[in-house]
Amino acid sequence: MTSGLNMWSDVSSISNSVREDAVFAVREASVFLPHVLQFNDMSGGNLRKNFGYPASTAGTIGESTDLTSTVWTGTAMQTLTPKEIGKQFFVTDLRADSESPDRIKNDAARELGLAAAAKIDNDIFELFGSLTGGSAGGTGTSGTPTWGFLAAAIAQARAANKRSNVPLVCMVHGYVWSVLAKSASIAGASVATAPGYIDEITRSGYVATFMGVPLYQFYLNDDVAGQASTAIKNAVFPRDAIAIDWRRPIRVEGQRDASLRGIEFNMSAVYAAGIWRPELGVYFNALAATPTS
Repeated sequence: MTSGLNMWSDVSSISNSVREDAVFAVREASVFLPHVLQFNDMSGGNLRKNFGYPASTAGTIGESTDLTSTVWTGTAMQTLTPKEIGKQFFVTDLRADSESPDRIKNDAARELGLAAAAKIDNDIFELFGSLTGGSAGGTGTSGTPTWGFLAAAIAQARAANKRSNVPLVCMVHGYVWSVLAKSASIAGASVATAPGYIDEITRSGYVATFMGVPLYQFYLNDDVAGQASTAIKNAVFPRDAIAIDWRRPIRVEGQRDASLRGIEFNMSAVYAAGIWRPELGVYFNALAATPTS
């Protein structure tokens, strides 16, 4: 009697594990996701709207002053429009018979999770140019990265938020950071640091802190960097500037395809990504040529 077969039931039963691991991969692989506003209170395709209100100013009043109300009417500002993303991981019968379910599970979760994370990061990156709090750096085809670009963007972001204690993050493309890192002092690079701390900052993309703002480097699957004449947008913003609205978390379903003699692992999710308070964020252009030295 033949034993040790990998049956359809063995592989289909791991769909939930694939989903859980794929969700974990998204959380670990996405550089942008931890730093934007996230909503989880709606489902379906209904739009989410952001309303803005006029700024009010408090004044000095006397003992007998009768306060009067000012007009405080909300105006529709931003709209988040949900969309669905999807990806399939196909396992042939031959592979299912040749490998253990755990191996298949790990490969599927990695493929689906990293694909979702890359899509989310790319969607968020494309919003940088819609930040309206200010801009710095070069033009679309010029602007060697300098610390001055970064300092100007941070200063403008502080001014846009009207407070110096609002937590900001700076997202810098890895090629831009390469130029900045080469121009910075490396004194203290040999200082001993706890391995756990090194591991944590490496996983998050954190590279430095400048003017009190943490810097994170990012790369993209659909990368527009690497060309000597291409400037890329980097950004400084608080959490409220950009939002992602989860309508249906990542799910993975297994399905048998008899004609193709294999199993489909179908991943899908529904979310909206968009600017939420664009007036609070600043972008700066800098060339992102491929480092060669």
